[in-house]
Amino acid sequence: MRQNGPVSLPEPRRDTRLDRYHDLYAERTNGLKASAVRSLFAVANRPEVVSLAGGMPNISGLPLDVLAESAARLIRDRGPQAMQYNAAQGEEPLRQQITEVMRVEGIEANADDVVLSCGSQQALDLITRTFVEPGDVILAEAPSYVGALNTFQAYQAKVVHVAMDDEGLIPEALRQATLAARAAGRRVKFCYTIPNFNNPSGVTQSVERRRAILAVAEEVDLLLVEDNPYGLLCLDTEPLPALRAMEAERVIYLGSFSKTFAPGFRIGWALAPHAVKDKLVLAQEAATLCPPVFSQFLISEYLANWDWLGQIVKFREEYRSRRQALLGGLDEHMPEGITWTRPGGGFFVWLTLPEGLDSNALLAQAVTNRVAYVPGTGFYADGLGTRNLRLSFCFPPPDAIFEGTRRLGEVLSDAIDVAQTFGVIPLPRKEQP
Repeated sequence: MRQNGPVSLPEPRRDTRLDRYHDLYAERTNGLKASAVRSLFAVANRPEVVSLAGGMPNISGLPLDVLAESAARLIRDRGPQAMQYNAAQGEEPLRQQITEVMRVEGIEANADDVVLSCGSQQALDLITRTFVEPGDVILAEAPSYVGALNTFQAYQAKVVHVAMDDEGLIPEALRQATLAARAAGRRVKFCYTIPNFNNPSGVTQSVERRRAILAVAEEVDLLLVEDNPYGLLCLDTEPLPALRAMEAERVIYLGSFSKTFAPGFRIGWALAPHAVKDKLVLAQEAATLCPPVFSQFLISEYLANWDWLGQIVKFREEYRSRRQALLGGLDEHMPEGITWTRPGGGFFVWLTLPEGLDSNALLAQAVTNRVAYVPGTGFYADGLGTRNLRLSFCFPPPDAIFEGTRRLGEVLSDAIDVAQTFGVIPLPRKEQP
């Protein structure tokens, strides 16, 4: 029966949730979280703050005039190729040059087993996508790179940490973690490790330790993912042989130009066993079609026409003076009860605070005192790390780094005094006369 008069429509329902799309998201997005480093950038980049937080390489020493000429020549002479789509595996000439870069660490490889990526971060994503189903176990040294942990959690992996000491990943702990996970009915897909100047701890695996880790991997039939962005940035010795140099079929090696050239080009790579390489190429096609082509061409020009290894030697000299400023500042300004690593290269130093102090809780006071660091909890998947913090020596000039340690020392000294006053930390024992 027709109604006379205007028809009143129901008012649209208001969605009072903060995120109206909440019910549409995939379950795996629950594992995504903001990077502990990224969330600090807005504060740490203020000019009055000494940032000992970010791991940004110092690229001021690059030959920018040479790179500008190379870029102009590349566009003029090869622009139609350099600015076009290309193969998902990456440019063959650059892959061949990468085999020469890896040879510095003892790796003998075929360019056909190299897959280029948008930084080694994307290579890690492709590997995780290729191997991991929700609930699978990934073993990761503790502490471990926050970007890797975020990737693993995004694919709904269960991260099981493996203990480290001052020589890196402990072989027996690796064996026990693998066997325990399998005994619980879990599938262990791989172990993730940064053998050289671990991010965040700065710890390096000795050659003997690397052999022992590979022996355990052989014993328990375990794949290793070796992430090595810092291996050529050794400050006290020559580069150590990579795990991949000692074992070809059980190791997927990740490399990057972000620390030894410039991060803005976003070119990294994976060196994988041949069958794995084929899977990674397919994953790359699905992800990006191809890694940045212009970046590949320009990096290839740089490697072909510049003393890239001599440039790395210059980077080492710069980082050596910065490391000395940080370690010297810590020696002078840190209160009793705080310990730290003394890395042989890379970018980072790892501090351990006395029991009862929390690096997250102290961060606001540190920023108020115009110094920034990264709290340790971001480098664990299991909530540990409250007593730890990461300091970076790669970017600020040495005098700023030294001043940053002074400011940080003031904050930590005050925190220890307060904690001792309230009995959270025991007072130091007086020496008997």
